[in-house]
Amino acid sequence: MSTFGDGLDQAVQKAFTRPAPKTAGSQMRYLVKQHKSTKAVARMLRVSQRTVERYVKGQIKKPRPELAARLEREVKARWQPQIRARAREKAATTGGIVIDVHARLGYAGAPMDSSDEDRVRHLTVALPPQHAARLFSAQQQGAGDDRLRELTAEALKEVYFQDDGRRAGSLREVRISDVLNLDFEL
Repeated sequence: MSTFGDGLDQAVQKAFTRPAPKTAGSQMRYLVKQHKSTKAVARMLRVSQRTVERYVKGQIKKPRPELAARLEREVKARWQPQIRARAREKAATTGGIVIDVHARLGYAGAPMDSSDEDRVRHLTVALPPQHAARLFSAQQQGAGDDRLRELTAEALKEVYFQDDGRRAGSLREVRISDVLNLDFEL
């Protein structure tokens, strides 16, 4: 299961024009180039400066699994920042974002309306640019997964359940829980 923040990151990463470095040595060299020192990279990865230097020189080739995961995450977070920014900008201004979610969804209407029981649904919905902009903006401001889930639920309420104001006008809230699968596409 992917979190909402990870899903947004993966969608943006699909816009990369070149693959990120794959080997531990090339990943380490990339990070050292970005941070301009082995000491800063060592602190970031929680390893010794000497370990970073050994990877850069090719003396160590295979990191332990935890270090390999941290290394890959840090490289992908910094890889092609202009491409990443352009992809977010395009989604937020013209392209929008497509969400494919398989989760327990429920909604609540006005007090006299019956509310649908939460049930597992699989939805694929194209969200307009303003919703993509809200999601990316919240993510860049450090919003947690719960806030991104709320924003996604609000977007689904407006676009899918209310069909942009054409139906279900009394719908108050949409809830997303028990996410089985989540994927965003730009």
